[in-house]
Amino acid sequence: MNREADTQQVKTLLPGSTIGILGGGQLGRMMANAGSAMGYRFITLDPTPDSPTGQVAEQIIAAYDDREAAMELAGRSDVITYEFENVDAEVAAMLMKESYVPQGSELLYTTQHRLREKRAIEAAGVRVAPYREVGSVDELREAVAALGTPCVLKTAMGGYDGKGQWVIRSENEIEDAYETLARAKVQLVLEQFIRFDKEISVIAARSPQGEIKTFPVAENIHVDNILHLSIVPARISEELQREAESLASRIAEGLGAVGLIAVELFVTAEGELFVNELAPRPHNSGHYTMEACRTSQFEQHVRAVCNLPLGDTTLMSPVVMVNVLGQHVAPLLELMAGHDEAADRLKAAPKVHLYGKKDAVTKRKMGHVNVLAESTDAALSWIEETTIWKV
Repeated sequence: MNREADTQQVKTLLPGSTIGILGGGQLGRMMANAGSAMGYRFITLDPTPDSPTGQVAEQIIAAYDDREAAMELAGRSDVITYEFENVDAEVAAMLMKESYVPQGSELLYTTQHRLREKRAIEAAGVRVAPYREVGSVDELREAVAALGTPCVLKTAMGGYDGKGQWVIRSENEIEDAYETLARAKVQLVLEQFIRFDKEISVIAARSPQGEIKTFPVAENIHVDNILHLSIVPARISEELQREAESLASRIAEGLGAVGLIAVELFVTAEGELFVNELAPRPHNSGHYTMEACRTSQFEQHVRAVCNLPLGDTTLMSPVVMVNVLGQHVAPLLELMAGHDEAADRLKAAPKVHLYGKKDAVTKRKMGHVNVLAESTDAALSWIEETTIWKV
């Protein structure tokens, strides 16, 4: 349980209140857009001028560990949340004393570190891939011998989108893998490689009062370790969908989460589920909810941290979310300027979301498109026929 958050008196914050966001990226931007429609005001703390969130909300421009700036955020906010988990946990803990932070800092502290996260998941009674803590080359050799190859060496902190990890396929790679990742000067963890059939994710929301709702399971496809597609409904059995949603609810309850928690899972060919990672915030694989569900993940997060009743998560349409990276922006804009014959023919409704980032750098997440259609096959056909994502 998130005992730390429980020490704060639960508040219900109605529209007109100001929500402070630690972090100014696209998740904060979409949170602010959803909450503004409900009547909330937003202010963000982020070091980048004209951040994606800062374009739609007030912004304090300062480093995340700037305590004076954090105190200003506390003074101007009725409630504080965060939009990515690498926010300084000590600052979040300080804000607990100065403001209302229903998510607390304990869950943030846990999910910032792979070893702490894995132990917390196991404590909730949910399975993760077998793993070993690694502190030296010799320990890595022993761990590889125990877990077998291939296996994945990861930094315990700071990795995302494939960064901070090395797939070890033979003993010859052990020294290079260790020396490369040890430069980060953080703990390392070796995970057994799970031979999975599919990757899925479930986003659960939990209010301070303990109400929990889950969104439909997304099937996720990655390219170069970056999320490419989220397909909903996921192409798995209804039984597996129910099991995945149940696991997400158990984790949200066991960790005492408030707001959203995204649970990424591997599905093996035998139908077994292993939790891969957690994210205590809105998640890339939940962007499909913006048009396809009765309540978006962003509105749900606002509802949860403000202690409103959680919204209906029913899926209203098959949908495929496709990420827009830097190399996709120009062809997407060209498509938007003309008549989309493929959308007409396939009866697809592509909904474009761009994040207001200045530089369209290759492989940088610049936006996403939610493709609503009569089937996920039709939505996938639209993505294929545009040829944008072949660039």
